[in-house]
Amino acid sequence: MSISQLAREIHESPTLRLNEQARLLRERGEPVIHLGAGEPKSKVPLDALCSCTATLNTGEIRYTPTEGIPTLIKAIIRYTEDNYNHVVGPENVIVSAGAKQAFYNLMMTIVNPQDEVVILAPYWVSYPEIIRMVYGVPVVVTPEDGRFEPRFEDIEQSVSSYTRAIVVNSPNNPSGAVYSEELIAQLVELCEKKGIYLIMDDIYHKLVFNGKKAVSCYKYAKQEADSSRLIVINGVSKAYAMTGFRIGWVIANRKVIAAMINVAAQNTSCPSVVLQAAAAGALNGVQSSVENLRVFLENNRNVMLNELNSFTGVRCIPPDGTFYCLPDFRAYSNNSVELSVFLLKKALVVTVPGKEFGMEGHLRLSYCGTVKGIREGIARIKWALDPESPNEIYIGDRKLRRDWK
Repeated sequence: MSISQLAREIHESPTLRLNEQARLLRERGEPVIHLGAGEPKSKVPLDALCSCTATLNTGEIRYTPTEGIPTLIKAIIRYTEDNYNHVVGPENVIVSAGAKQAFYNLMMTIVNPQDEVVILAPYWVSYPEIIRMVYGVPVVVTPEDGRFEPRFEDIEQSVSSYTRAIVVNSPNNPSGAVYSEELIAQLVELCEKKGIYLIMDDIYHKLVFNGKKAVSCYKYAKQEADSSRLIVINGVSKAYAMTGFRIGWVIANRKVIAAMINVAAQNTSCPSVVLQAAAAGALNGVQSSVENLRVFLENNRNVMLNELNSFTGVRCIPPDGTFYCLPDFRAYSNNSVELSVFLLKKALVVTVPGKEFGMEGHLRLSYCGTVKGIREGIARIKWALDPESPNEIYIGDRKLRRDWK
């Protein structure tokens, strides 16, 4: 059987692979703790469910306009005005089957073969793979000072005549870092000056802690809307706990959106009308669920940081948003893949290797589960790695002894 070179070169999603391993272990009755999850456990907002149900009850489940149903487009326009203080029109919006597809279709729209796209490490695992899938070249900028925010000077130096776009994910998956207002302002100015796109992946922008707020790129824009190089990607998956509904969107200038509509028309036609109705219900409905989730996550983050602080040799920069932190485990191993496999095998704890995010020696840990799961999961990791921890531990109903160094 012949498989294309492109398909052979695309890496398997580490998150999905670990999720599958955890599922198989659970099916065997193993007491697995999942600290790799990328979705909140809170319920989908009632307004979303009611809107979804009302659409189903009509029995009219048909194709929609490629760019999205009018009610959802209007909801996104209002959402953009309310949350970004920025006015857009219907011609500036396209709905997609999740923020991941939004990013893929956007790359197909703006990237030519061998164009470069600058991404900031730590980065979401799919960025480099999607860029390669459209025959672009990912250019990674990694912080050298131990932080998770690259220096503007390093980003600027990475820009060449081949650069098509810079991608910014803040609040950041996997680190939880919220990039500074100064950096966002500098990037807007740079992209407008150089005529390259600044792509803001804002999927976590409402899940921010300590009274902070994610910075809107529009605050520093000088170009007119029709010539704007600013592109914002968002969706309902994270803040509204609607990961299974797969609805995202892109805000961009008319030319980019028109081209994206042509791309989408040839690969998906349109997202499901039922799921779009649910997203519109979430955006138009009572917003208390978002704040409840944010407070829940901030509390869980504090619990995880407290547990990690008891670890000898582990360094963790406190996350200011998202559901994740990215502790440095290089005191125990420089190979995050081997370390992640070891912890799953010995402690039955799922983690995600930092190598997949461009930060070797780190592990991404999620705190969107329960407090009990966080405490027990970190206790197991500490038992497996820290020689100063007790030599024995109960995992499920089994008493285990650490018999390795």
